[in-house]
Amino acid sequence: MKVTFHMMPLPRNTFRDALRAGQRQMGLWVGLADANAAELLAGTGFDWLLLDGEHAPNDPRHTLTQLRAVAPYPVHPIVRPVQADVALVKQYLDIGAQTLLIPMIDTPEQAAQMVQAMRYPPEGIRGMGAALARASRWNQIEDYLNRANDEMCLLVQAETVQAMAQLPAIAAVEGVDGVFFGPADLSASMGYRGQSGHPAVQAAILEGIRIVRAAGKAAGILATDAALAQRYLDAGALFVAVGVDTSLLVKAATALSQQFAAPTPQT
Repeated sequence: MKVTFHMMPLPRNTFRDALRAGQRQMGLWVGLADANAAELLAGTGFDWLLLDGEHAPNDPRHTLTQLRAVAPYPVHPIVRPVQADVALVKQYLDIGAQTLLIPMIDTPEQAAQMVQAMRYPPEGIRGMGAALARASRWNQIEDYLNRANDEMCLLVQAETVQAMAQLPAIAAVEGVDGVFFGPADLSASMGYRGQSGHPAVQAAILEGIRIVRAAGKAAGILATDAALAQRYLDAGALFVAVGVDTSLLVKAATALSQQFAAPTPQT
């Protein structure tokens, strides 16, 4: 009996396609670094989940377990490495991430290097090694090497005064799909540490969104305040995270504990 072997299809980057179509994509930050938590959140209705490796204790192996956990669900995983590093990009792409959010991009040269890191030669410098990679399903995706570049999505973070000054040039880099604004780091860089709602910071972000959209790219941000998130959406932001898993858990647990807390003795 002859067995016919069927190659697997290359996953489409539905998140990137939605951005190109101008469709809003609402997301949630995932920092618990746990596959169960990621899978639980994958079924809650968000368009994308950010698996954070910058401020959460995620490395490629932890991230891999979460990518597998969310894979059966209609949600797109975005991975944030700890820094803009070519070797790290290679690892995260090889474990199957198709969309990366790269922190602390201050210059168009840094953005261009990340574009190169996400693409196989001759278009880029991504290391060859698909036979060892989940990304190609260990060479079981047909023509992976020639098709992988077409499904990559690069988001870069502008979160310093320097980045904002160079924002038009950063947004103009071919291969950058979107620019994400980091209000906390930006406010600190502007001299307003812990004051992301400061009028000067807000003005800078809104102008940044305008510049990015004018360049034909998608703008994104994290805003856990509903009114603020709506302001950014109204300004043209396309991918907006509206919550953080750790904060949601702390808030809900605190509210529950306070509901049953013993009354304060009267003096």
